[in-house]
Order: sequence, then structure tokens, then C-alpha cells
Amino acid sequence: MSKQKYKLSTIIIFFVCLVVLISLLLTDLLISHTVSESIRNNQEEKAKIVSRTVAKSEIVISGLEKEDDGGAIQEYTVDIQQAADVLFVVVLDMNGIRKSHPDSEKIGKRFVGGDEKEVLTGEEHISISKGTLGESLRSFTPIYNDENEQIGAVSVGILLNNVEKALKKGHKNIFIGSIVGILVGIVGAVFLAGYIKKILFGLEPFMIAKIHEERNTMLHSVHEGIIAVDKNSTITLVNKSALKIFTNIGLSDNPVGMKLTEYLPFSKLDRVLKTGKPEKDEEIAVNGVTLLTNRAPLIVNKEIVGAISTFRDKTEVHQLAEQLTGVRIYAEALRAQSHEFMNRLHVILGMVRMEFYDELMDFINEIVDHRVNEVSYVTKDIKDPVLAGFIMGKLSTARENKVEMKIDNETIIPKPSEDHVTHELITIIGNVIDNAIEAMSEMKEKKLKVKLNYNKNQLLIKVRDSGPGIKEEQFTHIFKKGYSTKGQNRGYGLYLVSKSVETLGGSIQLNLSVEKGTEFIIQIPYNR
Repeated sequence: MSKQKYKLSTIIIFFVCLVVLISLLLTDLLISHTVSESIRNNQEEKAKIVSRTVAKSEIVISGLEKEDDGGAIQEYTVDIQQAADVLFVVVLDMNGIRKSHPDSEKIGKRFVGGDEKEVLTGEEHISISKGTLGESLRSFTPIYNDENEQIGAVSVGILLNNVEKALKKGHKNIFIGSIVGILVGIVGAVFLAGYIKKILFGLEPFMIAKIHEERNTMLHSVHEGIIAVDKNSTITLVNKSALKIFTNIGLSDNPVGMKLTEYLPFSKLDRVLKTGKPEKDEEIAVNGVTLLTNRAPLIVNKEIVGAISTFRDKTEVHQLAEQLTGVRIYAEALRAQSHEFMNRLHVILGMVRMEFYDELMDFINEIVDHRVNEVSYVTKDIKDPVLAGFIMGKLSTARENKVEMKIDNETIIPKPSEDHVTHELITIIGNVIDNAIEAMSEMKEKKLKVKLNYNKNQLLIKVRDSGPGIKEEQFTHIFKKGYSTKGQNRGYGLYLVSKSVETLGGSIQLNLSVEKGTEFIIQIPYNR
């Protein structure tokens, strides 16, 4: 069972609230301790000041020396108690007997609490004790006469409830601040999550991780080499196929982080960074190996942030093309021969039904002799079995289109030393023958003649048809890619012918001296 995936906004809100809550709790603890200490110190200082003030009062000193019954002292301490807002102000004699008290009935009785002993020995101190008015913070100060003899003491008390009230008030303020902080944090987290999701095109983190893994798998599974650079021409990505190609051509196997100009100076990918225009099906040579490349800019928000190039070894492309061409040739030859065979079967069936047995025998003998002669003629002079099979297929295609096609081998045509030459020859001869057959589709007389001549490592090919010919104004355009007078998505046959002739280092021309039709003269280097 997969783990539950939470949304980015949920994660951000949770962690923002957690951080705010922890921060406020720590602040609460620190502030509470500080506030508590501050309040306690303030209350102690207040009690100490009041007790010292009372201890210096002439009314209190005089009353203790004259052993006043407490009337003057009581009146004075009540005024001080009310003015200072304290719990009590009690004056004691040296025997611990009260001379004043908020409750006048307790005057003359002993002080309650047990913490007055130290002050009667002349020691000023602070204590917390429980008396008749409840638990309080008490400040004790000794009282001295003019001869510096202790004649009594004064105790000033402050209720601890006041300290607790002050602390609770501080806690309340901190709690309110915490709630406000959390609410502000949630609102901020929602806006932050929205902003981040906008940058991430509305995708959640787990979705981004899934897409990254998918793209990475796709990137390394394709057969084409892929290399990407950033806007500074630094290589940022290379897939497995690219590394394999680089290793085969003698380059280092870890180009990520290197400058493109140092690693592939002839890649022209930096040109795409400047122009912002894609470039397709171009060839570059690296250490003697020709690569077929496509280049395109990477544009984000109408700004070029990098470029990417895909490439393959041109040799592999040629091999694939040869395989596809071979399959197409055999399929075309089988189709044409099947059609021709079916037509002849219909003739044979008709003769059988009409019982023309003698004529049927002559017809079958004629077919067999013609086929044997045709096959033996082609295979006898053309020693490359692939090229011979191709020529046989074109003969069947010509018959199917009611074109009288003749093959004239003026010499023996040996097998070429390199297999790719056969592929280029098939492209050259096949496209010229197909163009000629199509050009004669509306003609009454349909004749096509192909001459092959091998001499001194040169192969001469002449293809002449009885079609309408080529107009003079078309001479400079017929070999251009996409040029055609036959409609849209045409004009690739003669372009491929010119490219194959160029690849083999040969030449192609039109014979302008023919009175009718068109004649192509092609000459290429040809090593046996």
C-alpha cells in the first residue's frame, strides 16, 4: 500500500504553523520566567521601600520609645498602607508584639508567621509566609533610635495573588499573540503555497518527482543521442545513447559541466542559442565520423534558456535506409509480379474454358521463355544480386504500367566494393525510373531504356524515356527539394537522386539533344 501523498499547500501550512507554534511556546516560556522574576523583584523592591520608609518615620520611632499603645503608629501605618496599596504594614516591638495592624483587634498580640525572628536580631530580609491575612510576600526592616539601638521592626506584606495576576495577564497577552501569529502564518503559508504552485505549473511535489522519473527513463531509453546546454553553452544533460556515440568516436565519457565549444566545437548548437531558430537534418563530422543532427532552442516564458540537439551516426541511418529500401523493393516487385501473374492466370483460365489447348501451350511456353530470358539476361550482366533483384522489380512495375522497358548492359556490371554504393544506386536508378514512368502515364507511346556501362572504375548510367520532356525554365529547379509540377508534398525524388550522386562523388546532367522525351546521364566512381 502506497504512502499517502499530501498537497504542497498542506505541507507548507503544517510546517509554518509548527514553526510559529514552537517559536511562540519557547517565547512564552522565556517571557513567563522573565516576567515572573521581574514582577517578583518589583514587588519585593516595593515592599522593601515601604518598610524602610516606615522604619525611618519619627512617628514610629517616637511611639516605640514612649511605648505608645499604638494609636499614633496605627494611624500612620494605615495611611501608608492605603497610599502604597499593600496588604499590611505592621510595626513590632522587640518582643514581637504588634503595634499596628490592618485589623485593630490584633494590635497588642504577637506577630504570626515565625519569620520575624531574624529582623529582631537586626537583619533586614524578604520572606514568603502565611499569616492572619493569608500567604504573602513580606519585607522586614529593623527600626533604630537616634542612639542606633534597635527598638523594633516593621513588616510590609504584599499578597502573592497580585504576582499571580500579573503573570496571568502576561500569559494572556502571549496566548493572544500566539493565536494571531498562527493565523497570520496560515494565511502567509496559503499565499506562499499558491505562489510556489504557480511557478511549478500547478503540480504537486510527488507529481513533479513522477514526471522527472518518467522523463529521465524516456530520455535514456531512446536510441538517438541527446545533449542539452544552458544559455551559457555549458553542457547540462547527456543521455546514454549520446555517451555511447561519444565513446565510439573517441571523446570523453563525462562531458556534463564542460563548455560545448571545448567538447564539441563543430556542433553549431551555440548558433541556435543566438538565433533561436531550429535546424534540422544537418551533418557534422567529428573525428572522421559523420553525425546526422537536429538542433532546437529551449524557450521558457519567451526567453531562450538553453538548446538541445539530437543526433545519430549517419552510418546507422544508411543501414536502416538500406534495409527499408530492400523491403520496399521486394514488396514492390512481389506486388507487380503477383499482379502480372494473376492477369496471366485469367488468360489461362479463359483458354481452358474455351478448350484452346494448343494455343494455351504456346502461351505458357512463351511466358516461361520470356521470363527465363529476362532473368538470365539481367543476372548474367549485373553481378550484385541486390541491384539485379531491384532491376527485375522495376521491369515488373514497368509492365504493370504498360511501359516497354529495356535494360541494355553494354558491359558486365561488377559488385561494388562497398555495400552503401548499392544503396545509393538503388536510390538513383529507382527515382529516375519512377519519374519517367509517371511522366509517360498520359502518353500513347511508352518506352523506357536503361543503359549501364562499367569502364575503368567508372559507372555510366543513361535513362531515356519517351515522355513530354522537361521545359527549359525547369532545368535549374528540378533538383531542388520540394520542387514539383505535380502538386503538394512532391518534389523529393530528383532531390534524393542529386544527394546520392553527390555522396558518391559523381555527376548528373540532362541530354538536351534528344528530340523527344528526357535522358538523364549519370556518372559515378565505382570500385569493383
